Amino acid sequence: MFQTFSESSNSKDGAKRLAALRQELADKGLQGFLIPRADAHQGEYVAPRDARLAWLTGFTGSAGFCAVLPEIAGVFVDGRYRVQVKEQVDLSHFTPVDWPETKLGNWLIKHAPPHAFIGFDMWLHTDHEITNLNNLLCESTINLRPSENLVDRIWADQPGPPLGKITDYPTKFAGKTSRYKRSEVAALLRSEGQRAVVLTLPDSIAWLLNIRGSDIERNPVPQVFAILFDDGRVQLISDPAKVADLPSDPDIKVVALDQFTNALENLSGTVRVDPKTVPFAVAAILERSGVKINRGDDPCILPKARKNATEIAGTVEAHLRDGGAMVEFLAWLDSAKEQPGLSEIDIVTKLEGYRRATNALLDISFETICGSGPNGALPHYRVSEDSNRTLQTGDLIVIDSGGQYIDGTTDITRTVCVGNPGPEERAAFTRVLQGMVAISRVRWPIGLSGRDLDPLARYPLWTAGQDFDHGTGHGVGTYLCVHEGPQRISRISEVPLDPGMILSNEPGYYREGAFGIRTENLVVVQDAPSLVGADTREMLSFQTITFVPIERRLINVDKLAPGERDWIDTYHAEVLQKIGPRVKGETLNWLTHATAPL
Repeated sequence: MFQTFSESSNSKDGAKRLAALRQELADKGLQGFLIPRADAHQGEYVAPRDARLAWLTGFTGSAGFCAVLPEIAGVFVDGRYRVQVKEQVDLSHFTPVDWPETKLGNWLIKHAPPHAFIGFDMWLHTDHEITNLNNLLCESTINLRPSENLVDRIWADQPGPPLGKITDYPTKFAGKTSRYKRSEVAALLRSEGQRAVVLTLPDSIAWLLNIRGSDIERNPVPQVFAILFDDGRVQLISDPAKVADLPSDPDIKVVALDQFTNALENLSGTVRVDPKTVPFAVAAILERSGVKINRGDDPCILPKARKNATEIAGTVEAHLRDGGAMVEFLAWLDSAKEQPGLSEIDIVTKLEGYRRATNALLDISFETICGSGPNGALPHYRVSEDSNRTLQTGDLIVIDSGGQYIDGTTDITRTVCVGNPGPEERAAFTRVLQGMVAISRVRWPIGLSGRDLDPLARYPLWTAGQDFDHGTGHGVGTYLCVHEGPQRISRISEVPLDPGMILSNEPGYYREGAFGIRTENLVVVQDAPSLVGADTREMLSFQTITFVPIERRLINVDKLAPGERDWIDTYHAEVLQKIGPRVKGETLNWLTHATAPL
């Protein structure tokens, strides 16, 4: 569970691997090679076989890429990982690059030799990504060149591909049969004159076919491809051994992975591909075969995001179950956190134990984030044997965790304090809480996107000259990926928020070298309840589905507006009402105190 630095890459290994890769470049007549943190399915998480970025550089964050040139190797990371990348990579051989502020194309133009050929694996980059990069480079002397994967050539003990069994996902949890979903998407294809769509996102295929898998740790998805035709038939591209336990369906034909190229070449009519998710190789094969391509969004993404009533009911129940486990954990932590020697790993282990005690946990939904003191300032911190820290008086502890249950996926963050918090910590915590409450309370006209709501979460921090470098919220699947698109609450999200979408609501604040703060609930988009005296404009709002107390000792109550205070008191009353019957004894006593009115 707990990674040591040597499991990814140490400085000595990184230098040797970089030198070996540069020798491959020279042998192939290339002056550069791109190493994304991606696989052919473009999911956020990758199997060990595809962890090329971590193996080469040591950087283990969930987003980023490396561009290796003869004299410089840039590791591109966004604001979540600016501190982490400096701690994980050998700075004498790898150079962190702020991304997306610095565009890869501009960086290559500045650092690559004249007339350089930059190699890339066609299966690990999307059609959209390569097209945009080519456009940026078109007026330079730098050229992209498809190549075999050079990291694979030097990775002697590279793991094999995942071969997890694919299982059926019951309709009683999915809410709709696969046949019904396929007929709906097929009707969309027919309406747009498309004969087929190539699907490469594992969670899209899992949703469409009502299946789940075990190829990606913590995410119950299968690494497969699929071709859906306009009559509802499907070609499922997979190792046949993985689908052996699935019930047979005459409209679903299993095609071996080594026949995927042949299946693409034999398509006819207009074929839809999503340029933002489909590998560049897929589009290249279709174009080479003379197949007419229509570039459009994956047609499963929005229907998957708009949860049906069955999925929402299951997710609500999963959160109540998970909430009971979290309350048991927080009650324990409140009594144990000032004991000498208690460490981050102790906390992570204890929390998972409470979830497993529900006898319903299938897996945690991501590696638990438990950052105390300065470690909490790393938004995506993962405790390791090397980084493990014992709690100190005055620490804030950021605990971000979740569970995978058959009826739903959970994700929750709470920040707690050890001893008496300082005034700066309390002030920042209160501002973060005010932002979370603002998102929880907002009503908005139909048609707005996450970009329109995002400033509400940041406004209290902005008034103090503060901010955070991640989105306010991400989509969440139903026993699928804990990070799900396209719905988001962020500065760059233009997707309208629709009823049934599940999102996180998680503003934060991070002071490097000192402390971090994040408070997170999950919410569901719903039709807004009517208001007396309001006009007839249709509005939407959020229904909160996470019920766990918020650390009252960190709240500056006198800084809250009356409406904010009322929301927190009402929320805590709901927590006691819904979770109280699920706990007993000392835990119930703790919960009663933790949810008392401010």
